[in-house]
Amino acid sequence: MDAAETHPTRAALVQAALELFGQQGFDATSTRQLAERAGVNVAAISYHFGGKAGLRSACAQAVVSRISQAFGAAMDSDMPQSPAAAADQIEAVLRRLVSLLVAAPDTQGMVAFVLRELSHPGEVTDTIYSQVFAPRHAHLCRLWAIATGQPPEAEATRLTVFSIIGQVLYFRIAQPIVERRMDWAGIGQEQAGQIADVVVRNLRATLERHQI
Repeated sequence: MDAAETHPTRAALVQAALELFGQQGFDATSTRQLAERAGVNVAAISYHFGGKAGLRSACAQAVVSRISQAFGAAMDSDMPQSPAAAADQIEAVLRRLVSLLVAAPDTQGMVAFVLRELSHPGEVTDTIYSQVFAPRHAHLCRLWAIATGQPPEAEATRLTVFSIIGQVLYFRIAQPIVERRMDWAGIGQEQAGQIADVVVRNLRATLERHQI
């Protein structure tokens, strides 16, 4: 857990920055707006982060930390030896991602921040890619290879893993549409469980089609 998560002022500023940078963009967001959203003195931005750019970098590290938590022990454990065990690990990761990205109420700003940064690639995009996307996508590709017998770095493997992760991201990005179409007042743990079940069924069906 980093300092931004343990110090209340830092945590409030990071959360405010994730939301405002995601909604308005970095350049369009003033330090005064950030301080007002966080409920702190504007001088706290310089004191804790050295300025707005430092706060942006702290947001990137917060994203790294939160998504790393979602992948949990699956990223730290040894690779499974059987196709069934590999499939179970992929399923566990997907369920954790749904819980974090779709059901957790405080991650909307995080997702908006990531999408905004991806639309304007730069240092933050490089950080998120190198510390989150690349290693975790590669790990899932290796699990996919064990589960299916397909080469882990084949184009088809990499694209398929992207498509599986993309299902989860869709339910976050399109949440207002999903809620209206499903007649849900919101997406809590019950609704997230239903979404996870569908994503996992799609995973299992895709695995069957790709197994050698």
